[in-house]
Amino acid sequence: MKIALLDSGLGLLAAAAAVRRLRPDADLVLSSDPGGMPWGPRTPQDITARALACALAAAEQRPDALIVACNTASVHALARLRAELEPEIPVVGTVPAVKPAAGAGGPVAIWATPATTGSAYQRRLIADFGNGAPITGVPCHGLADAVEQGDEEAIDTALAAAAELTPTGVRTIVLGCTHYELVTGRIREATSGSATGQSGDRRSVLLGSADAVAAQALRRAGARPAPEAAAAGGLTVLLGGTPGELPAAALTYAEGRLLTAASPARN
Repeated sequence: MKIALLDSGLGLLAAAAAVRRLRPDADLVLSSDPGGMPWGPRTPQDITARALACALAAAEQRPDALIVACNTASVHALARLRAELEPEIPVVGTVPAVKPAAGAGGPVAIWATPATTGSAYQRRLIADFGNGAPITGVPCHGLADAVEQGDEEAIDTALAAAAELTPTGVRTIVLGCTHYELVTGRIREATSGSATGQSGDRRSVLLGSADAVAAQALRRAGARPAPEAAAAGGLTVLLGGTPGELPAAALTYAEGRLLTAASPARN
């Protein structure tokens, strides 16, 4: 069993770790574009071209499914990737968890990149799945870049700014960028007081996409329960299509440490 994931950078770590937890024996292929990161400010055509290059590089490893572990790439490139790779390789996109957030009741905030916040795509998600809930888009300036670099001071600064923009009373925060799932604990801390209007012991519910897309990819790949004595799966890292290693910043996060500790490297 082999599952590939693509993203501009480290945003794929959360979904990769979710796959690893569900199927410790699965081989993982992580295909990213560090030279082109971030993708958000680029044109849809450029995003599609870069995502396709990452996907084709991953496809050479003959995976059983491919996760597009990037909200921006899923918006602009998912149809093209599916046209190129399916049915041979099932392609699973990433969509912010607006529907379950709205279904839980109460005010909702969607934390996303400035390019996504207020976009036609996000407006459609809210219109189609918001179920009439009060939903506020919160642009997280600089957060994805800070997470990519593992810059703790910049992360804290970006989180404080996003928390300040989050309306009082919000109880559910949808993480609209896969990078944000790497700092969920710090998001909870940043929003535990003033952003939610609650005392410190009432923290916001955070809804990401990693667990759902990992489970969907394994279903599409026809995964069965792992054998009892199965060996840990391998890890292949592709940087701009070239075999490499996870960037040092990946080890800043529990997900990156999980992948490197449990997986023999394969080039």
